[in-house]
Amino acid sequence: MKEILQRTAQRIKQIVNHKQFKRYAPLVIVLLITLGSFVTCVSRLGHGHGEPEPTGVIEETPDFTPDPSPLPPQTQSPKPSPAPAQEPEQEPEPEQEPEPEYEGPYNPLTGLPTETDISRNRPLAIMINNSSAAQPQRGVSKADIIYEVVVEGGITRMMALYQDVSDVGIIGSVRSSRLYYIDLVQGYDAIYIFAGGSPEAYSALSARNITRLDGVAGRADIYYRDEWRRVNLGSEHSLMTTGARIQQWLPTYGFRLEHEAGYERELSFVEDGTPSGGSTANEFAVRFSASKTTTFSYLDTDGLYYLGQFGKSYKDGNDETQLAFTNVLILKTAISRIAGDTEGRMRVATTGTGAGYFACGGEYVEIEWSRADVNSQFSYKLSDGSELEFGCGRTYICIIPADTDVVFS
Repeated sequence: MKEILQRTAQRIKQIVNHKQFKRYAPLVIVLLITLGSFVTCVSRLGHGHGEPEPTGVIEETPDFTPDPSPLPPQTQSPKPSPAPAQEPEQEPEPEQEPEPEYEGPYNPLTGLPTETDISRNRPLAIMINNSSAAQPQRGVSKADIIYEVVVEGGITRMMALYQDVSDVGIIGSVRSSRLYYIDLVQGYDAIYIFAGGSPEAYSALSARNITRLDGVAGRADIYYRDEWRRVNLGSEHSLMTTGARIQQWLPTYGFRLEHEAGYERELSFVEDGTPSGGSTANEFAVRFSASKTTTFSYLDTDGLYYLGQFGKSYKDGNDETQLAFTNVLILKTAISRIAGDTEGRMRVATTGTGAGYFACGGEYVEIEWSRADVNSQFSYKLSDGSELEFGCGRTYICIIPADTDVVFS
């Protein structure tokens, strides 16, 4: 190794001393660099045959020798999903037993429950004045059934039916009778309360032996004159009665106060009388004459039809309650003026058969009514022949000419 270095050094010295050194200067530089690299490599090979020189730093020896063979890839086991939290078991609610069917007393004119049994009592049929000059009427909002029918001059009159008048208060004003109202009274086996009547009506009252309290030609204990009405509205609009007076005096007259054995009311009531397959009947008006129309507006919050007449709400003068009914019946029949009657009184057919409408629950259907004679009750059939069922509640019945149309909306 020393000989090689000495020879190299001599050759470099010859080159430097040569006159053409500049020409060979690049070669000399390359040789020097190569010589340095060579010396360095030889020097490293001379120490431990390739082992690193000690550095004076002590390296820590690991506690284990890793296996040089490659490890198989590790697959991570999926973590088990936590079980869903179980809600605490709730005890099943006990099944509610259906409410037992009501078996107590009820009002046969409305189908509604009553505190005491009044079903065998004969109802009261009271004639109510309905001219515009006689408003407001009193006690009408508590009637179970009201009939409205035209009389002379295009005005109408009401017949209000009450199964019980104990909480009605003042009733009136009371007006005169007509033959067709007497026909209606007989069908209910009612006690008739009125004041005066047409000649035809008086003949029928006597011939048919109607139980009656006539405020003009009969017992007047139950009546009184309202002084304010007499002065401001006229004497003909001032005759009044009260539920309390009727209850006080009626038992003293010797009348039959209950239905005879075997008498049964033929009206059929259900909790919801909305007719199946009906058409909309939220608003409608019934025209009795050119001067009298009654309007009906359904309110679904309570299932009642609210009445209007004379361009305003139809209200009871006792407490300003607007008249409202669950059921509305419109019966079409033959109505004509009595020939030769100078007062223009009317004849109204209440027996036989006819068409009509029934409205309840915001729906209406066409019906057919029939009645064999004046002692019979009305029968109402649907188009399929089944019996009409009324909703439990009060009923308003309009009797109009057969050719009168009613528009429902």
